[in-house]
Amino acid sequence: MSGTTPGGFGLLLRKLRLHAGLSQEQLAHRAGVSVRAVTDMERGHTRGPQRRTIQSLAGALELEAAQARQLEEEAATGRGRPHPSGAQVLSRALSLPRAPRDFTARAQALAALGALADSADPADPPVAVICGAPGLGKTALAVRAAQLLAPLFPSGQLYLDLQGMDPEPVVPRDALARLLAALGIAAQAMPHTVEDRSGLFRAVAAEHRLLLVLDNAADEAQIRPLLPTAGSGLTIVTSRNRLSGLESVHRIALPLMRREEAVTFLTRILGPERVGAEAQAARDLADRCGRLPLALRIAGQRLAARPEERLHKLASLLEREERRLDVLRTGDLQVRAAFTLSYQQLGPTAQRLLRRCALAAGPDVSPETAALLTGIAHRDAALLLEELCDRGLLQPHPAAERHRFHDLVRIFAGEQLAAKDTAETQQAFLDRTMAWMLARATACALHFDAERHDTSAIDPDPATAPAGRDQARAWLEAEQEQWLAALHRARATGRHRLVVDTAAAMHWFSDLTEHWAQWVDVFRYAADSARALGSRREEATHLNYLAWAHGICAHRPAAALEAADAALVAARACGDLLQTGWALGYGAGALRRLGRTDEAISRLRASLACHHDNHTIQGRLAEMSTLNTLGETLCHNGRAEEALIHHLNVLDICRVDHPGLSPELLAAYQAIALSHLGNAYAALDRWQEAELPLRRALTTFEQAGSPARSGPVQLALGRVLRHLNRTEEAHTALTAALHTLTAHHHPLQTEAGAQLTALKNILTGEPAPH
Repeated sequence: MSGTTPGGFGLLLRKLRLHAGLSQEQLAHRAGVSVRAVTDMERGHTRGPQRRTIQSLAGALELEAAQARQLEEEAATGRGRPHPSGAQVLSRALSLPRAPRDFTARAQALAALGALADSADPADPPVAVICGAPGLGKTALAVRAAQLLAPLFPSGQLYLDLQGMDPEPVVPRDALARLLAALGIAAQAMPHTVEDRSGLFRAVAAEHRLLLVLDNAADEAQIRPLLPTAGSGLTIVTSRNRLSGLESVHRIALPLMRREEAVTFLTRILGPERVGAEAQAARDLADRCGRLPLALRIAGQRLAARPEERLHKLASLLEREERRLDVLRTGDLQVRAAFTLSYQQLGPTAQRLLRRCALAAGPDVSPETAALLTGIAHRDAALLLEELCDRGLLQPHPAAERHRFHDLVRIFAGEQLAAKDTAETQQAFLDRTMAWMLARATACALHFDAERHDTSAIDPDPATAPAGRDQARAWLEAEQEQWLAALHRARATGRHRLVVDTAAAMHWFSDLTEHWAQWVDVFRYAADSARALGSRREEATHLNYLAWAHGICAHRPAAALEAADAALVAARACGDLLQTGWALGYGAGALRRLGRTDEAISRLRASLACHHDNHTIQGRLAEMSTLNTLGETLCHNGRAEEALIHHLNVLDICRVDHPGLSPELLAAYQAIALSHLGNAYAALDRWQEAELPLRRALTTFEQAGSPARSGPVQLALGRVLRHLNRTEEAHTALTAALHTLTAHHHPLQTEAGAQLTALKNILTGEPAPH
């Protein structure tokens, strides 16, 4: 337009405002813009505001059509002209970085980004947020996707590093300036405010098919002004933070590489010959790098720079955790440095919580444990754990309020712990956590005690104590690693009474979780502590529990016999007839499993003699247990008729009223007798009589949540149904048995597999294998 001059828009706007009799404040209020925006426009700092701003100003000034058109033309002169849609409009200032040729895996993520590009809606341009822990390869994925998708974006690709991990990330105003410059907007035509720059960027981007990569974003506030609102483009954002406040975006959370993907990555760096020559070492390297792409990249680059070095050597160096982060560095690449950037962005309490969580036992940590180790409130710990997950330093459990370290992040947290917390501080918080955990574990375990159910008085925090058996069991299972570690610490630090009392409380709960091999440790610790306390009766008791754990949980009959014999010596030394009887019974069970059946039967009869005249609840339970074991042993010795008598005797005892004995415990003993009774009938080929007691036993064990007992009964029932020619039912029972027994590493899983294979051969008409 003729007559336009530098600064003409600002002069014209001021003239029109004064003619309307408005102050800058009044015009800003009417137009819905800031006073600062009006001031900048009139002074010439903003020469080309966007069209919607002009329309708002024209309406506020009540301009005639010709005046409004003149104001728009002056603004258009200051904006500069983007190139026509479809043409390459970008400067080379924000071109994509070089992508590595050995990019590996991420097929699913690439497919998701490709689908977004194909279905881009001009009214709602898609935004993909790639998030995850440090070192997962977020930038590499974004750049690789941009390269592959380049043909779909004829206007070009823009790449901008937002420096989100720097002490001072790029501010939105500066980011917009760089984006606008890359789009051809002259510096003198750029608006002054973030709002106006964002509006201009969106207006220009809407006219082009652009692929925008915003790498290393700090937070939502940094990103929001940079997101296009119209146009056929695609924006890919990468961040260590989840940016969960961004609405209407497509999230791609990168997992760790699978082991085979990690080995493929190493192969692409080093070549197939070198990796193929040391295939196992390559797999070990993948595992010790935690299948983290950055760690794998460093290991691969280090080896590539040292062609004479063996993969086995590097794998061996990485085997030592205390050296792992030292070794995982090459050139300017360091795993430790990547973690440090994220750690330094945390507040002091969050830093303390992260490093103290390295003290926790097991693969994950609850807010409860984190609070105890950090010395903060449970609610604060829960919030900080969520923050650490959002920042990629922890991984959330998919179903429970628990949080997991990556192996390398745990090592890093341990380094920070050693650097920031004295040994005395660490020990003090471990002791605090130990005492709390064992008190809660004891209270939870006592929910299952046959004679005691009120545990509120001993729980360390009654307000949050699990209510009832289901919640108590859930807590004991979820925190198993923590209270086991606490028990170990109590024994190692000489707190023997605490160890003995905790293990004693666990006794009844252990019956429901026979598949836990950890009971061996629990009762060995307790037996050692009882010995240290000089209590032969408690020593005998826990040695008996240890014999049970070796035999039933760990399936080690020789170790079970050794523990039972030691219990027998301790029990006789203190004259405890009940523990003497239990020691004889547990020893008999071990002898039977070792094939010494006659000795087992002799010990069981001696055990019955100890319990026969003991009319206490403990005596009745011991008698029933011994009768069941004697019957089972006789049955395995080919004397099933005698076995029936003993199991029926147990059922008779169960029918008698026993004041103080919980119905649940009585039902458990009855179910054990029924399972043995069914097996005895089966041994006598009385298949129809065997089915009902086995089904009744199975129902009880399944309701009690006892897979160690239900698995063998499922197997026995499947065998019975097969002999009754009810093949479909047999197949269902044997399939369930194989699943249960395999899941809990039970020795009978082999037999279950053989029974199921034989049944399948019958169903398919194939001959049975020889």
